[in-house]
Amino acid sequence: MIPVPPAIQRIPWKLIAILSGITGFGLLVLYSAAGGSWSPWAWQQGVRFLVFLGVALVIGRFPIRIFEDFAYLGYIGVLILLVAVELLGFVGGGSQRWLNLGFMNLQPSELMKVAIVLALARFYSQLPPGSTRTWTALWPALMLIGLPAALVMLQPDLGTALAICVGGVIVMFVSGLPFWWFGSAAAAGAAALPVLFSLLHDYQQKRVLIFLDPESDPLGAGYHISQSKIAIGSGGIGGKGFLNGSQSHLDYLPEGHTDFIFATMAEEWGLIGGLGLLLGFFLLLRWSTRVALNARTRFGQLTATGLTMTIFFYIAINLMMVMGLAPVVGIPLPLFSYGGSSMLTIMTCVGIVLAIENDAKKGSRRLQ
Repeated sequence: MIPVPPAIQRIPWKLIAILSGITGFGLLVLYSAAGGSWSPWAWQQGVRFLVFLGVALVIGRFPIRIFEDFAYLGYIGVLILLVAVELLGFVGGGSQRWLNLGFMNLQPSELMKVAIVLALARFYSQLPPGSTRTWTALWPALMLIGLPAALVMLQPDLGTALAICVGGVIVMFVSGLPFWWFGSAAAAGAAALPVLFSLLHDYQQKRVLIFLDPESDPLGAGYHISQSKIAIGSGGIGGKGFLNGSQSHLDYLPEGHTDFIFATMAEEWGLIGGLGLLLGFFLLLRWSTRVALNARTRFGQLTATGLTMTIFFYIAINLMMVMGLAPVVGIPLPLFSYGGSSMLTIMTCVGIVLAIENDAKKGSRRLQ
């Protein structure tokens, strides 16, 4: 047999296959959503995937120490970008979330989902043993989470702010903070819901009310959810067939190539297509979970866990949203929805988790 070069052996072919399978399926849906054309969405998404896949593989070769050393600096850099959005960002879809870089529109709040996990993972990995039950383990983390979350809420972008908070809280939880702290915070948050609701923008309040009573305004605020349910339900078991989705092709389904792309897919591919997509996400999350469990350092464990839950949050909230099980908050479906910033975030997460996996493999080889 011809020996396989070590460089080829180190390439994570199984991971590449999972990512390519999910994205490739998404390209077919984008092709159909454009009426059977690669333009304007599918070809751009495909090029982005190839570029960001290369970036993820390069990131995966970095020593994990680099991410730990530059965690705070990266957090500060993204925080500055969030301030720049308030000063220089342009408005799209009623929100000021993007910076125009020429070749792409960057949404810095997406990068903060990664930066907050890295910053908190470094913070807790440096704490002395037993100090996670003191207040010094709590208030710096709350500051690290609160600053970017507040800036993102100003844009306004409730969904991304929640994602930042979830990623940070997960790292706090697995770091060993007392469970009663989280229980107390949840109880306080539930008691403050009326006040928090009053602080939301009018359109955000409507989304929450529509979630509680979807049929109250089917042609207004509830239009997205109503059409999404129709598209998913009409797909049945096997779907209407490729290029045969009426809801998306006749423009009944808003944002059928971004936030509601799962509904576009389900109409044409049905339950079978949905289960296939969920299988792809399951394999991706299983891989990242195994990396978190086998990480060699505490920083690696916390980072891999936080990034895994960040990806899971994307998937869970988007699917719940399009099925009417959660308010519409503008969370894209990873690697599937059209968009550069969200794909950059997911592939950055994958690259960092891959670096943690490679670090663990190097550690095991040294022990041998």
